[in-house]
Amino acid sequence: MKKKLIGGIAAAAALALAMTGCAGGGGGGDDELITVGFAQTGSESGWRSANTESMKAAFSEENGFELVFNAADNKIEAQIAAVRSFINQGVDAIVIAPIVEDGWDDVLTEAKEAGIPVILEDRTVTASDDLYAAWVGLDFRNEGVMAGQWAAETFGDTPTNLVVLEGTTGSAPANDRAEGFAEAIEGTAITTLDSQTGNFTRADGKTVMEGFLQKYGDTIDLVYAHNDDMALGAIDAIEAAGLVPGTDIQIVSIDAVKDGMLALIDGKINFIVECNPLLGDLAAGLVKDVLAGKDVEKKIYVEDQSFTPEQAAEVIDERLY
Repeated sequence: MKKKLIGGIAAAAALALAMTGCAGGGGGGDDELITVGFAQTGSESGWRSANTESMKAAFSEENGFELVFNAADNKIEAQIAAVRSFINQGVDAIVIAPIVEDGWDDVLTEAKEAGIPVILEDRTVTASDDLYAAWVGLDFRNEGVMAGQWAAETFGDTPTNLVVLEGTTGSAPANDRAEGFAEAIEGTAITTLDSQTGNFTRADGKTVMEGFLQKYGDTIDLVYAHNDDMALGAIDAIEAAGLVPGTDIQIVSIDAVKDGMLALIDGKINFIVECNPLLGDLAAGLVKDVLAGKDVEKKIYVEDQSFTPEQAAEVIDERLY
């Protein structure tokens, strides 16, 4: 299986530059727009909002596209229905950020039979990879490993009580980030007291953290949040309980969106692993290449960074999300 790794910031810039040379070129001529249906998960987080804006900017008329956008509010049935609607509309290509990994075989088969190529962005599926043309996104498992390595190095052999705020149950980032983190802390003195889904939202992250605090109190040493929004919710709950986030209870998170980075700089989060949401230009380039009959990499990974408070302070003013 083909695989490619692209540096996060350089990737978007390089592809944006490449696309300026072919902007406005649809499948049948300079004036013909490429119609693309994009099935987004919803608007559950700051990361997702940045991802949506990146996609809308890349799939603009100026770049040669007509975008049909649907956000499924994290309801898998609604997202699959949206993809079927795209097929019935006869779009030129479909881009999907799958809410969960399973359940895609039938509708992806329908798209293939209709001759409509599918590009996956951000999240993956368990369906056969011959049902989609390519995937572009992040290495969620490695993000979990990076977060876990920080936890292992920070706490060492010190007995440490951990609680986990999981992402949407059944989603690729939740599954992979959990697996990678667990691998990295294996053999350490870190004990997982509890792990529950916060659905990648700040509100649910706060609610779940409130439950953890009621049950375990100040015996909690560390929170691992699968995204920044849940970490921010946890901060609200920790502060409401009269404790100091980042000191009494340390927090490691994934995403590196603006609000998360600001909390990191303020010392309320202790370490963040990046998950770059700016995938629009890469996805748009893949659509054009696939429709032009070009060979494309089956998987394109965008490289992630990680940040301490000091590193976040150095880059916060220049970041795009």
